[in-house]
Amino acid sequence: MRFIETRGNDGIKPTMVTFSEAILSPSASFGGLYIPSELPNLSEDFLTSHIGSSYKELAFDFLKLCDIDIDDSVLKEALNRYDAFDDALNPVPLVSIQVDCSVSELYHGPTRAFKDMALQPFGYILSSLAKKRNENYIIMAATSGDTGPATLETFKNQSNVQVVCLYPEGGTSDVQRLQMVTEEASNLHVLGVKGDFDDTQNALKELLASSDFTAQLESKGLKLSAANSVNFGRIIFQIIYHIHSYLTLIKSSKIEMNEEIYLVVPSGNFGNALGGYYAKKMGLPIKKILITSNQNNILTDWICNGEYNLNSRELVQTISPAMDILKSSNVERILFDMFGEVRTKELMDSLSKNGTYQLTKEEIARVREDFDASYSTDEECKDVIAKYAKNGYIMDPHTATCIKAYTKLREEKLYTVIYSTAEWTKFSPTVALALGKECKDDKEALSWIQNSMSQKVPEVVSSLFDKKIKHNIIIEKDTIGENILTLV
Repeated sequence: MRFIETRGNDGIKPTMVTFSEAILSPSASFGGLYIPSELPNLSEDFLTSHIGSSYKELAFDFLKLCDIDIDDSVLKEALNRYDAFDDALNPVPLVSIQVDCSVSELYHGPTRAFKDMALQPFGYILSSLAKKRNENYIIMAATSGDTGPATLETFKNQSNVQVVCLYPEGGTSDVQRLQMVTEEASNLHVLGVKGDFDDTQNALKELLASSDFTAQLESKGLKLSAANSVNFGRIIFQIIYHIHSYLTLIKSSKIEMNEEIYLVVPSGNFGNALGGYYAKKMGLPIKKILITSNQNNILTDWICNGEYNLNSRELVQTISPAMDILKSSNVERILFDMFGEVRTKELMDSLSKNGTYQLTKEEIARVREDFDASYSTDEECKDVIAKYAKNGYIMDPHTATCIKAYTKLREEKLYTVIYSTAEWTKFSPTVALALGKECKDDKEALSWIQNSMSQKVPEVVSSLFDKKIKHNIIIEKDTIGENILTLV
């Protein structure tokens, strides 16, 4: 698998790079992103042969199908990270909640969020490449709540790697913040930023593309990479669990081979949805990918009306903070795949200069061949949480946005997989409130839900409240670069 650039080549960077080069240096020409020059085919034979496979077996064979330039021994060790999940044999359980709908629970890893599915193996691979090359890297991560903890967890105590994690002050749940600020490893740096997620992500992308910042790091003997889904090392692992969902449905006799399904994906930065899109392009029988949002529903406007307009919006803080995002990086990869590099650069330049772009009628129709979208208000999410809790299933507010899409957007009554991106424990006050109990903080909410709803709170969450705060620096958003340079 070789990689090209979403906005074309600037004549300075190579016109094509390997997988390892794309993940070590993820910033492409003109501020663009790397994408595969071609995708492998998920043949019926491949799918049939993996119906009985373990998740690690499926993942290894898929990565081999992609023909990436990573040694087999490194891939196997990277995938062994799944052994630390709740169930090593089934790290991604599929739980039925309706006769034609199951939830893929992506949050059974060490930080209780779906980012572990990609970042656990990705972190091992990137660290191994750094050691092999005898290079030292700064890994930057901007987080709306879950990327940060997962990045810190996968890279902690790894040689040749330091991590700088940026989170919006007041823009995460208490549990998410504690997961970051209590990390003790000496190679980890956590900075709260006075701003929102878009501010932190914009800073990350600008610094990745800055020759001056890169030169200052190089003077310290450091190279720069990123753990956000701007890095395709994240995306490749996010394709696999969509394949796994399909095979699990066949194995459990809920569908037959070649039967189409719907995917419902709560979306912020669009990496999870992009993984589903690539799986569909490779041949997985997906009818459509249904995108769900909260009140920051810019993705709904883009998919339904072709408008991406930052000027008419202000970011709203909601009960589903991982989706409190207005600038979704991975939409750019969809634009490239559908409309090519020239049009992608034109649209992204317009977004950068004018804060907006508009797709043509024909382009909107093309997007809607693969996607549809809806959004839910906070109150709608609370109602969904309460309804499903009565039936014994507790979901977090991000997962709750999916139910509206499942009930209202399907054109055919095909089997549907909803992706649950975080465990309820990360948003316990919201869940408790939906169930009729107002709690003063996360600790009280966790205890109340555990006792009243007979739900287990993992030790990795309950122990956070007794840990010492190690990172308490809060900075202005326009000082991110200079603060990073003083830390490393």
